[in-house]
Amino acid sequence: MHTFLPIAYFENEFIPFENAKLSIATHALHYGTAAFGGMRGIPNPENPKQILLFRLDRHCQRLSQSAKFLNYELSPEKLQQIIIDFVQKNKPTQSFYIRPLVYSSGLGIAPRLHNIEKNFFVYGLEMGDYLSPDGINCRISSWTRQEDRSFPLRGKISAAYITSALAKTEAVESGFDEAILMNSQGKVCEATGMNIFIVRNDKLITPGFEQDILEGITRDSILTLARNLDIPIIERPIDKSELFIADEVFLCGTAAKIAPVKQIETFKLSSHRPITEKLRDKLFAITENKDPQYADWVYVVNLA
Repeated sequence: MHTFLPIAYFENEFIPFENAKLSIATHALHYGTAAFGGMRGIPNPENPKQILLFRLDRHCQRLSQSAKFLNYELSPEKLQQIIIDFVQKNKPTQSFYIRPLVYSSGLGIAPRLHNIEKNFFVYGLEMGDYLSPDGINCRISSWTRQEDRSFPLRGKISAAYITSALAKTEAVESGFDEAILMNSQGKVCEATGMNIFIVRNDKLITPGFEQDILEGITRDSILTLARNLDIPIIERPIDKSELFIADEVFLCGTAAKIAPVKQIETFKLSSHRPITEKLRDKLFAITENKDPQYADWVYVVNLA
């Protein structure tokens, strides 16, 4: 059962969450003509009158770019100000997740992006750990990640997540926590809503953008941290068999943060995860605004 924040931004105003309702004829509901973002926020452990948002600017930039695929111009600056206002009105007291979404709000029946109204809403909910921090079990999905030549994978488009939903349910109903998707070339791509990293011989390896992955913001953060920690990085295609013999494997995303993988299919992985733990500890400290080197990654919202 989710605990939603009491105020939502809907149709250009802030209203009670329970009053934010869409028509059953809404275009985006029928055709997946929507794009969304997701970001985490926490009350400042040092000051309860402040909320800390992780990489707010990057999240707003990505959602603005995603909106362009829907033929919708929405500036990152406008998105950012609405989200700040949203946080100030809700005054959350627990760790929470913000879901902004741009969508075709018209009631037309034809699948199209031209000559149809667009809109934008924001809501939030309290959220702790999305995946177990102690480690998860993964299976290789029978479903294949879409290709950029047939789907705009540089955007976080809602329609793409039918593949994630199919893969997630397949994994859970077959006894696993999460699924790993391969791309159309048979290479490791990502999980159902997370990027993937492996460690081999003290090197951090992850699929590059050419492997049809989402341009993850947590992924970008981890690559930056690794460089600054002098951890060698390789962005390249990863074979399925490499997963089974990797020294460490972890998933990462806004909701999942950094989630270590302890088993893939029938292959058990080592519980010794020095690189994963180093990166996770570093990222956790940054999100709590305890690392001055990365202070610009944390936006501080002051509550009245």
